[in-house]
Amino acid sequence: MDNIKDILKNKEIKKAPAYAWQDLALYVISELNIPNFKKSSVFKICKENNSQKIRQCLNDTKELCQTGEKWKYFFKLINQA
Repeated sequence: MDNIKDILKNKEIKKAPAYAWQDLALYVISELNIPNFKKSSVFKICKENNSQKIRQCLNDTKELCQTGEKWKYFFKLINQA
């Protein structure tokens, strides 16, 4: 019985994003391995642009940038679109 109590006690509670753009930003961050110092920029981009544009740039980045730092290419695409 003590083991179950320990498991429940140590259980992490993750808070769900309040807005859809926050969830999209977290998805982009995980897909492109965005470094910590650029995460706030992704949240800003996702808040200010529509999700269709973000997803299109994300898909283009995955397709066109096979090597190197994909997150730099993503920022380049989002600024041009």
